[in-house]
Amino acid sequence: MTHPFLDLPPLSAAHFASVEDGVARLLCTEQDVVIMQGEALLPLEGAIRATAGPGTTALNVITGPYGQTFGGWLRDCGATVIDLAVPFHTAVTAGQIREAFAEHPEIGFVSLVHAEAATGNTNPVAEIGEVVRAHGALFYLDAVASVGAEPVLPDAWGVDLCVIGAQKAMGGPAGVSAVSVSERAWARMAANPLAPRRSYLSLVDWKERWLDGGRKVLPHAPAQLEMLALEACLERISAVGLDAVMARHAAAAAATRAGALALGGGLEPYVRDAAEAAPVATTLRVPAGVVASEVVASEVVARAVAAAPGVALAAGGGALAREMIRVNHYGPEAAPGAVRASLAALGAALGEQGVGVDVEAALRAADAVWG
Repeated sequence: MTHPFLDLPPLSAAHFASVEDGVARLLCTEQDVVIMQGEALLPLEGAIRATAGPGTTALNVITGPYGQTFGGWLRDCGATVIDLAVPFHTAVTAGQIREAFAEHPEIGFVSLVHAEAATGNTNPVAEIGEVVRAHGALFYLDAVASVGAEPVLPDAWGVDLCVIGAQKAMGGPAGVSAVSVSERAWARMAANPLAPRRSYLSLVDWKERWLDGGRKVLPHAPAQLEMLALEACLERISAVGLDAVMARHAAAAAATRAGALALGGGLEPYVRDAAEAAPVATTLRVPAGVVASEVVASEVVARAVAAAPGVALAAGGGALAREMIRVNHYGPEAAPGAVRASLAALGAALGEQGVGVDVEAALRAADAVWG
């Protein structure tokens, strides 16, 4: 018996290269694009280990948990790390980056997360990029959550290493990712004796065995299903139009925020300024006396998830598990039905805990934004 997922012809080098070209078009970049055969943590870690090491002074911007992770990798590489941490309910500013450069002119590497889905904030990369470019530092950007939901423009913003994944706004699987690499970044890797080589983490191997050979022979068998899924994501975005996909995510974020405010009961946005809120997830601070993780784990929410798969509620990670609820609205969930279902489930769960909420008002407020 044949099976459409199992009995597939091998993915050719030309096909692989065409998907990379599709990613480049999505990012409006002329840089090299390498598709990595794993979840986005693979290129995120690989890019840091390839370009940072002893002698590197790195400015690591922390606006959420991924920034904390990057700082650990940079230190593991032997880099001197200057952490610029801002409260998770806000975004970093270009002025803060400029001040860090003035205080530490030796900084030669900047790591930043574009949108932190875990904390619900997004950072002004275009403005920050101008500052980083003027200083001359290498600019590393995690755009995994933002790609497809808001503009991601490595060339225009001066980003040297831009990592994306398919699993959020692109609406695809978590098992494939990509990174665009500037000529400056390739040069940094070539000069770094500690850059991973002959390793699954190695970007250098991809350059030497794939790009430098004209993308004629793949260095190993590709993750075929994930590659086809990534190609399907790119085709779907192209068919609808990237602007339309980003507008849908912006509307979902605005509708969720409006609905949460109308829900009442002391629930409030965790990211205080709507302009700093990410379009992929809305984070909410629960009322006093309510434990966020208990709300999300309630039977009410479980029944709602079973009835409407678009319900996407999660508690904050770590210490935030008590106070933060995250409403994810990316990919297929960036839609009116999913937003309504999530608000209704959240309202029902809070009501069960004795919080006075108005679910109908929340739904009306969300609908008004979509309308």
